[in-house]
Amino acid sequence: MGSAIGKEGPVRALGAMSGTSLDGVDAAVLVTDGRGIVSFGETDYRPYTVQERATIAAGFGKWHGPEVEAAAKVVEEAHIALLDPMPRPELIGFHGQTLAHAPRMQGTLQVGDGALLAETLGCPVVWDFRSADVELGGEGAPLAPFFHHACARYARLTAPVGFLNLGGVGNLTWVDPTKAAPEQEGALLAFDTGPANAPLNDLMQSRLGLPYDDGGQLAARGDVEQGALELFLAEPYFARIPPKSLDRNDFAEMVALVGELSDADAAATLTAMCAAGVAEAMQHCPQLPSRVFVTGGGRNNPVLMQMLSVSLDCPVVPIEEIGLDGDMLEAQAFAYLAVRVARGLPTSCPGTTGVRAAVGGGTVSLPSP
Repeated sequence: MGSAIGKEGPVRALGAMSGTSLDGVDAAVLVTDGRGIVSFGETDYRPYTVQERATIAAGFGKWHGPEVEAAAKVVEEAHIALLDPMPRPELIGFHGQTLAHAPRMQGTLQVGDGALLAETLGCPVVWDFRSADVELGGEGAPLAPFFHHACARYARLTAPVGFLNLGGVGNLTWVDPTKAAPEQEGALLAFDTGPANAPLNDLMQSRLGLPYDDGGQLAARGDVEQGALELFLAEPYFARIPPKSLDRNDFAEMVALVGELSDADAAATLTAMCAAGVAEAMQHCPQLPSRVFVTGGGRNNPVLMQMLSVSLDCPVVPIEEIGLDGDMLEAQAFAYLAVRVARGLPTSCPGTTGVRAAVGGGTVSLPSP
């Protein structure tokens, strides 16, 4: 079945990720045997153009139709453009682009054809990571927690920690690194904390034509509207016991809640909502993490980081503090998960997605001989 899939020991895997914040495609190489991390390799990034972003955004919330097909084409072409010049790995982990996520109803949809990538790039591709989990009653998200467990062990951490990814949606992984395997009971708890950058990015785009609040500069000039924040925290989602997950647009009404506010006050309030969702999430942790490591674009927003520091009862630091790359962690995660899929290892478990039993997702596509 191809070199990376048939061989023993560590392989060079290349992971690619396109997140809900729609900034672009991240790619990162990881050397791993699917259990431990051996080393981190090169990384690269390709931003989406304004037109590409608009084409993908037009497909959000849709399950089929011309908008979905157009979004898939953009995603495939952007990935091929980024991955083709990179040195050939032994295996590629291709997440695709989530357009719709409703695990309790229709399922989950990531567009982008992994078989097309395998053929074009001449390399085995693992893709469609989430469907098997959803079919077994799981939320299909988040999927990075198994990699977070490997990162905590790679960094030789010994006390429980949190990995907080602040992309379009926020998600938290609570990790006990003393557990040898991620699927072991008590090793992991993971769930979405609430909206993160998506509502703020949408506000910046619609009001100011900017992709995001660079450095939190707009939010820093505003005041938080407490009434809107209280309405947000009254959402039943926060009381639900994890595991639980969200679609990018599940809290679309947040932007309506701040509709009457000035640009600065609206930005401050949406930023505070992100931090408040994380603070609520802490109540679900088996015990308080010794530290929370922040990844994703949100860690570059000093206003958000300050709000998190004030509202959480433990230190909150960028993941770079333990020598990891907060921009590339999700791409690295899909490289790691690709190797696990190729070797028949689970990629999610009851503590991460609520799936009934530990399950390995993913489809493996091989190029023509």
